[in-house]
Order: sequence, then structure tokens, then C-alpha cells
Amino acid sequence: VQLQASGGGLVQAGDSLRLSCSASRHTSSIYAMGWFRQSPGKEREFVAAVTLSGGNTYYADSFKGRFTISRDTAKVVVHLLMNSLKPEDTAVYYCAADRMFSYRDFYSERGYDYWGQGTQVTVSS
Repeated sequence: VQLQASGGGLVQAGDSLRLSCSASRHTSSIYAMGWFRQSPGKEREFVAAVTLSGGNTYYADSFKGRFTISRDTAKVVVHLLMNSLKPEDTAVYYCAADRMFSYRDFYSERGYDYWGQGTQVTVSS
């Protein structure tokens, strides 16, 4: 499985931004996809996840109501819509995929088997 994240960029505080993650190669093995982020000097943290078949969503508490994860049922693409962006949202955002029949924990890096290269989001004040 290969993951390609896109959509990052430089925005101003209060703006919205939509990230996309496209999966390729052996995508039928994917059960769920998620987003994590890593800010400078901090550990990578879970943002949101979605199951591909049922569309069930999972969010870290700090992003509920402001970020929305969705999936494109026609293609193996997952989006992360980020609203009301703040300077503290500045980070590299990574998409990840959880393989079927593997260890499952949507909220932890351990629950994901494949990772994309990350896309930079910078929010200016």
C-alpha cells in the first residue's frame, strides 16, 4: 500500500484547509485510514480516522467539531477538512492506513501499518 498526502500549505488563522490522502496498490487490504500530525518539538498525535467500508469516524477530543474526516466511496481517498485553523495547528500532517486483520487501535500509531510522506500545514497569525 502506498499513501500520498496532499493539500497542505500556508494559510491564515481562521481559514479552512482540506487535506487529501490517496491510497494505491493493494487497497483492498485497507480497513481504515487516519490522520496524525506532528508539530515541531512534539510527538506525533492522532487527529482522526475513518473506516473505509462503514464510514465510521473517530476523532481525538481536541479536534471534534472543528475537523471533519471523510472518505470517497468511489476511490480510496480520505479527506480531512480543517476549519477555524489556529497557529498551533501548524504541523506536518501524516495519513496512515490500517490493514485488515492487524492490530487495531485507531488512536495510536501502533494501529497503523502504512504511512504517507506527510504534508506541511502552516497557519500564520
